[in-house]
Amino acid sequence: MKFTRMLTTKLTSFWLMSLAAIAGVLLLSALMGVVQLSYQLQQQRVAELQSIMLTHYQSKAPAPLSAWLPAVLQAYHVVDIRVTRQGQELYGYQGAPSGAHSLTYERSLDKASDLHMSLTLPHPLLHYRVSTAELLLLSIGLLAVIGFIRFGYVWFSRQLEGVEALAVRSRLILQGKHEQARANPGKGKPRLINRALTRLLEDLQDAQKERGRFDKFIRSNTFLDAQTRIGNRLFLNNRLDALSYHQAMVAHGVIYLLELDDIDLLQQAKGEGAALELLNAMVTGINQLLHNFPNSIFARRSYNQLAMVVPQISLAEADQLASQLLKICLSQPLADIENRDNFFHLGGAYFRAGDNAAQLLDEAAMALRAAQLQGSNNWFMYDKGAIDAEFAKGSVRWRSFLENALVQRRFYPFSQPIKDCDGAVHHQEIFTRVRDNHGALIRGTLFIPMANKCGLMPQIERQMLSRVLQLLARADNPKQVYSVNLSFDSLMSRAFTKWLKTSLLEYRHLAARLIFEISEDIVIQHQAVLLPKLEMIRKMGARLCVDHVGQQVVGTYYIRECHFDMIKLHRSIVRNIHLRPENQLFIRSLIGGLYRTEVQVCAEGVEALEEWQTLQILGVGMAQGVFFSDPIELS
Repeated sequence: MKFTRMLTTKLTSFWLMSLAAIAGVLLLSALMGVVQLSYQLQQQRVAELQSIMLTHYQSKAPAPLSAWLPAVLQAYHVVDIRVTRQGQELYGYQGAPSGAHSLTYERSLDKASDLHMSLTLPHPLLHYRVSTAELLLLSIGLLAVIGFIRFGYVWFSRQLEGVEALAVRSRLILQGKHEQARANPGKGKPRLINRALTRLLEDLQDAQKERGRFDKFIRSNTFLDAQTRIGNRLFLNNRLDALSYHQAMVAHGVIYLLELDDIDLLQQAKGEGAALELLNAMVTGINQLLHNFPNSIFARRSYNQLAMVVPQISLAEADQLASQLLKICLSQPLADIENRDNFFHLGGAYFRAGDNAAQLLDEAAMALRAAQLQGSNNWFMYDKGAIDAEFAKGSVRWRSFLENALVQRRFYPFSQPIKDCDGAVHHQEIFTRVRDNHGALIRGTLFIPMANKCGLMPQIERQMLSRVLQLLARADNPKQVYSVNLSFDSLMSRAFTKWLKTSLLEYRHLAARLIFEISEDIVIQHQAVLLPKLEMIRKMGARLCVDHVGQQVVGTYYIRECHFDMIKLHRSIVRNIHLRPENQLFIRSLIGGLYRTEVQVCAEGVEALEEWQTLQILGVGMAQGVFFSDPIELS
């Protein structure tokens, strides 16, 4: 909003009107004074002539009036004069005519002798002429007044600049732009008020950070293990639920159970500190290894048992990862305790899409028991032997398949509605599907990890975004809003970001109907690098959304720093929310931290009416999921 300097305009306008009113009153008074003085001067002339005439007739002077009076009458600019006694004219004089602008005075010279004088004089202002000196003096006075007014206006405006600066900061605060108001204190006056605003904004920032830390504390105590700071048993169950749909896994991967059989003996022999040091060293090494596997889950299932879930890997990669996990365990220094060669045991269960989620932990436990039966530090993989051929594709085959699909434009958009509390469609989220050579659809959960490995996500998302812009430009779809997911590779690609900026400039009228979604874990890990990219998207007119919120146990202050317009709760938080008070506590804390902001909260993965009703009670304004609609292909 352009600042109009409203306060300065109003005060200076009032000041100028006051000066104009004072000047007008002074000029009117001066004019009235001039007129009054002119009339008084003419009255004096009439009185003088009356006195002259009365003295002449009373003294009975021998010289007639006609001998000397005309010269006096000419000096007084008399138009006409008549002196009568009892109706008989004694003297008359006719001067130069003055037109209609003349005044006639009737005077009685002597009541006893009934002498009467009728005198006609021109209007007193007719003979007034402004001289050059007067005009010069008047001009100098007017210029001096104008100069004084100009000087006063400039001085007045400068004195009000400090107040205007305070108004600018106040407007930014009312618009919710607290960071901008805090970063630009300006030269507001009175300075005491400006410093007070700065102090309050800094305190507000500290309070918001503290609220973010408090949110993280709540989540940590709800979903994190107090000693190792990784997920606890509840966190593991939530994430496994998120990877399944109606108890069927939605992707392939592997689940591991790592057990430290004699850690209690170590604690008794060397103390709790030694056991905790060993456990934390193992957690650190495993975390570094799992960092290379996106969307992996790491949790402490019990006192001596750790669980790991790694989706989207092949069986060969699962075997290799198991060996690396056991190697990390064996690299930890063990104190001189008995049975140190039979201390670590790892059991894994490979699963594919459609497998029963409830059986996974049982199968992993069976594999763990098999590893323990071997009588040494070892690992064992439970494999049902049924691995889908599509999952076993190597990187070369996947690259060839995806490149051909890009050339043949076999990527298709599917949309799923996001509905608000009134049941109206707020916007549609776009999902990408690809058709194989036989015409079968392949979901994004299968091909996107491979596309990321092959570096093809920028090309895929560029092709999909082009389709979305074409859909928005259609005349039969004037108000539809679409949300599109962006990957980290695309945002870091110079070619993609340059194309995106050009496209948004070309379709500037459509940018407001686009929402770009970025995963929370990407924002947390690369916030500093992503900020310029996200700011560019916002300046182009599009909106920003962060999804998978709640998947990681992190603070939420990044939502304000990155200026997101919307957040989406991860399905692991939403699943069975009506039965999980700890998840309800997290959502209440999150929404409370967003108080007085315009950030909208959406829940993804809603599958039941009870979930949606509970989310509405908690303050969530939008939701999506199979409860409302399945994804539908757009044509």
